[in-house]
Amino acid sequence: MDLSYSMKDDLELVRQLGHSLLLRLQEVTHSVRIGFGSFVDKTVLPFVSAVPSKLRHPCRVPEEPCQSPFSFHHVLSLTGEAQAFEREVGRQNVSGNLDWPEGGFDAILQAALCQEQIGWRNVSRLLVFTSDDTFHTAGDGKLGGIFMPSDGHCHLDSNGLYSRSPEFDYPSVGQVAQALSAANIQTIFAVTSAILPIYQELSQLIPKSVVGELSEDSSNVVQLIMDAYHSLSSTVTLEHSSLPPGVQISYESHCGGPEEGEAGDHGQCNHVSVNQTVNFWVTLQATHCLPEPHILRLRVLGFSEELTVELHTLCDCNCSDTQLQAPYCSDGQGHLQCGVCSCIPGRLGQFCECSEAELSSLDLESGCRAPNGTGPLCSGNGQCQCGRCRCSGESSGPLCECDDASCERHEGILCGGFGRCQCGMCYCQANRTGRACECSGDTDSCVSPENELCSGHGRCKCNRCQCMDGYYGTLCDQCPGCKTSCETHRDCAECGAFGTGPLAANCSMACAHANVTLAFAPILDDGWCKERTWDNQLFFFLVEDEAGGQVVLRVRPKEKGADYTQAIVLSCVGGIVAVGLGLVLAYRLSVEIYDRREYSRFEKERRQLYWKQNSNPLYQSAITTTINPHFQEVQGATL
Repeated sequence: MDLSYSMKDDLELVRQLGHSLLLRLQEVTHSVRIGFGSFVDKTVLPFVSAVPSKLRHPCRVPEEPCQSPFSFHHVLSLTGEAQAFEREVGRQNVSGNLDWPEGGFDAILQAALCQEQIGWRNVSRLLVFTSDDTFHTAGDGKLGGIFMPSDGHCHLDSNGLYSRSPEFDYPSVGQVAQALSAANIQTIFAVTSAILPIYQELSQLIPKSVVGELSEDSSNVVQLIMDAYHSLSSTVTLEHSSLPPGVQISYESHCGGPEEGEAGDHGQCNHVSVNQTVNFWVTLQATHCLPEPHILRLRVLGFSEELTVELHTLCDCNCSDTQLQAPYCSDGQGHLQCGVCSCIPGRLGQFCECSEAELSSLDLESGCRAPNGTGPLCSGNGQCQCGRCRCSGESSGPLCECDDASCERHEGILCGGFGRCQCGMCYCQANRTGRACECSGDTDSCVSPENELCSGHGRCKCNRCQCMDGYYGTLCDQCPGCKTSCETHRDCAECGAFGTGPLAANCSMACAHANVTLAFAPILDDGWCKERTWDNQLFFFLVEDEAGGQVVLRVRPKEKGADYTQAIVLSCVGGIVAVGLGLVLAYRLSVEIYDRREYSRFEKERRQLYWKQNSNPLYQSAITTTINPHFQEVQGATL
């Protein structure tokens, strides 16, 4: 059981369920024992706090009961006393760690490996794993400086603690699955809804395991265990040990229901009821000889019994042992002696499959070679049986000389999908031609709106237009000097709608084929023609129908083109004036700033002229005083 801090409320309920769980299990079998173990995580950073106070009391509230963190603790060996279970579990307290995943894989591996300490008996074994979070797996230990992989041995000390947890990394999923399978332990994962999908994926990798949804306070744990136990006990799975190279095995399950006769790489029957008998047919096939006998073990998961089979391969024929009318020789047409068929009179062939009465020659291979007698049998594309070729693959012909897959392809499909390949040639369906039946005899894609083939400027081949020189387009209706539809009908649209243009004087005669109508508020799109009248006014019209030589022209009333000359001239003049004024103002502003700075400097220098001599550091007096050192001595001597 996960004893991290988030499982606090679950522990309170588990303390009281020992008696009820034993009573429910005793309804199925009287030989029931129950034990208890707990886990948290590895006691190194960053999985748990390394602060001494947190190692002593990792829980959030200082006053509440809490035990130091640990990896796995085997608390109670398997026992039939419910009071002992409730007593030992009642002494347990929650602990705490730092990260969300827990060290559950360490606990599962030690519980499977330490069979003496746990007290496993040679009966059906169930391991119930309860948690509300995910698990650490191989490689996560590197975060805590643990690089040594799990060694797959039991390391429980005298106190039931996983003593070498800080030395070994977490086990991998494969290690856990192998240990559980080797110990014949069926696992029940009782987890909360938030992590249910993760454990469902894990259960697919661990044989004979189921997953149940645990309520938030674990109140349904007893019913969950019972449901999971019934699910496990109603599924019978037969598996085998490792096979030597060259030996294959297959299973056929006879479950007495809709799964009757199902074959696969293991035997399995689901929904097996009490006292129901199921049968498994196991077939072994060796492709080459074994150097020595091999021991194969077959066992049903969840059961302690197993079947041991010693495999030997018979690679030498006993020539003194003749099998009369052996089925191997065409269902009794010969006798099998030393691995070779000895045919009865009137039969020939390696397996006595040929009748002399049906052969034109006793040389069985003569009918399978070319007339000159050279070359491989059946052109190397079949087998010669009773003087006749039996072709393989896509070959055909009396001597398998034709390759019915070598025809040309169109768009990656043999004979374009419209023919049959025979001896390297495509035999096309009706109305299809070409080496790959790629050419269609239809002409519907070549007909123009005037009901002409390729607009009269090309010929239709394979339902595509091949245009004459100077024309192009899908229907050969375009050419460099040809007018567009808009240019062709522009004059009729103008004279019919506005009475102007080059055809205005003779509009009714020249445009008799055109029906012109005005559309006052149409929605314009790319299909509308945009043209200008003789007086340079813009107008729009739509060519709607050109079938049968008649055309319908919808014309939008013309819009006089706006004259923007004056506005453009005024805008240019105004812009030039504005730029000029801006430049003058910028120049005047820069001159003003420069003058102010120069005047300020002048005023400052002018004020410095009025300094006093004592305050001017640059002033030097113009008076020089010279003292004659002998003057006083001469004057004193005279006196």
